[in-house]
Amino acid sequence: MPAPLKNAFIDQPSAPSDTQLTNALGHAKPAWDGLLVHLEAQCGASTREWKSYSKKAGWSLRVLKGKRTMVWLSPCSREFQVTVILGEKALAALRQSQLSPQEQELLNQAEKYPEGSSVRLAMRNLESLPTVQKFVAAKLQN
Repeated sequence: MPAPLKNAFIDQPSAPSDTQLTNALGHAKPAWDGLLVHLEAQCGASTREWKSYSKKAGWSLRVLKGKRTMVWLSPCSREFQVTVILGEKALAALRQSQLSPQEQELLNQAEKYPEGSSVRLAMRNLESLPTVQKFVAAKLQN
């Protein structure tokens, strides 16, 4: 399993500003913005909140639809990590759908927790957007 990406805002006492986020993401910023636009327009994401559970973990953006977390976005250097927590029904639905070998591998690598399986993927550009869309749709439908 690949190691998680290193958060760009470790040891920072407060959530990153827009300028700090843009500087950290660099050329990956349009993908960050594009994903947020999609989640709002197509999936009904209504809330965004920055969270840091420890200084060592850094800051992540939690994107919600109502009270339900859709994804976590963790800014890194020139890329960001998207984390989707999938329940058993969503995993089963995805496994029965048409998945690329890379998408299947993401599901196989998911860490299991009581609240579901944590699927993580790195985004540098919009190429991975269809995969994120597929995983979020399965989460919302199941």
